[in-house]
Amino acid sequence: MIRLTPTEERKNSLLRKLRRAFAWGRLRLPFGLRAVFGLALLLGGVLWFLPVMGLWMIPLGVALIALDVPPLRRRLRSWLHRKTNRRSGVRSGQREGE
Repeated sequence: MIRLTPTEERKNSLLRKLRRAFAWGRLRLPFGLRAVFGLALLLGGVLWFLPVMGLWMIPLGVALIALDVPPLRRRLRSWLHRKTNRRSGVRSGQREGE
């Protein structure tokens, strides 16, 4: 029997994947290649109905493209920070150690 994961578990999984892609792309891929790889992921996400492709590719592609565009990078970083702090129980105006 296949058991579906709860919505919160899927959201946490997506956040983990986004953070991992953000860190991996920043450290491993050169400047222009990140955008090319991100576009390839976006195109693969559009073909989500094929067996190997999936909708999970779209946010990863956006994260990799955002690494090359400073305003997008700041927005993505702040969004991930807000989401992560909300999941860990830290209020928006409060530091993690307080």
